[in-house]
Amino acid sequence: MEAVKVQKNKETIGYISKGLLIIGITLLFLLSIDLIGGSFQRLSGGVAQSLLSATSNPFISLFIGLLITAIIQSSSTVTSMVVALVGSGTLSLTHAIPIVMGANIGTTITSTIISLGFITSRREFRKAISAGTIHDFYNILLTIILFPLEYFHQTLSIMSREVASWIAPALTDQSNSFQTTGIFHSNPISNFIFQVIDNNWIVLVISLIILFVSIKVISRIIYGSLIGKSKERINQYIFDKPLKSFAWGTLLTAAVQSSSVTTPLVVPLVATGKISLRKAFPFIIGANIGTTVTALIAALFNSEAAISIAIAHFLFNLTGVLLFMPFPLIRKVPVLLALQFGKLTMTNRIYGFLYILITFFILPFILIYFN
Repeated sequence: MEAVKVQKNKETIGYISKGLLIIGITLLFLLSIDLIGGSFQRLSGGVAQSLLSATSNPFISLFIGLLITAIIQSSSTVTSMVVALVGSGTLSLTHAIPIVMGANIGTTITSTIISLGFITSRREFRKAISAGTIHDFYNILLTIILFPLEYFHQTLSIMSREVASWIAPALTDQSNSFQTTGIFHSNPISNFIFQVIDNNWIVLVISLIILFVSIKVISRIIYGSLIGKSKERINQYIFDKPLKSFAWGTLLTAAVQSSSVTTPLVVPLVATGKISLRKAFPFIIGANIGTTVTALIAALFNSEAAISIAIAHFLFNLTGVLLFMPFPLIRKVPVLLALQFGKLTMTNRIYGFLYILITFFILPFILIYFN
């Protein structure tokens, strides 16, 4: 009896410790967002002008978001950084939205890389590469639909500004110039850091490191708590119905704040035949919605501009839900594309490597370089 009480006390202490750690890491995350915005505000006008000129072409901005996300394998980090830049006034909303679209595509590289682990078995590799690339094809199709609407009609920009004006009515947006009201701006922490480290570039690098590490630490803690011990049960019961699969994908990804953590779960399940690609797809759609939580948290205590870009990210992924979830026939399109690509890799498995190199690195780099 005494041993049971001791065990329960240990578990309680463990939960409290994890909770406090998550709160502490979340505060560091918010501080990093504030420091990124402050750093860019303090940098010279030439730096800001260079950044704006690089993103003045929406098509190039799309590939900037894709390339950066593919390199660091975290769309949450990239979108949070974009929130900070928009909130500080360094980056306009219309220039930022294509970067977020590109980040949505870039984050899919993790699942595709994991699928290469099954390359020694032709049959498993065909299924694995299909599971790894279905997220790619889904986000690419969504970008093909929404990018022209944003480019020609600023659809996402207008809608996100409208929603943001409801959420933050005290703030106004007339010319992409916003007042930043971050949670740490009235707190001496940010000012103290800038006084101690009298170099804006160093503060920027440190804040980016804090941002990346905080997201990774939170995702690992929550992932271990939610999935670690019950992984087999989740694999068994999560995918039986499309709506349930979608809900699990949304909730798990929102909890761990990273689709790069949750979407790779489906790769080994599909590769080993435990679930079909058709059943796994709603989970991935849900993961796309869940990953927007990080940007929403980052924007929560910021300006209307920051809220607008976070909402634009959410609306982009919500559109995918409204287009694909209610219609099984439309939902088959990314599935069929992924299956066909899987069959292609059976003829020569080098196609899988070439696809990753060209789509996520070579093509974006060439376009950005020549621009």
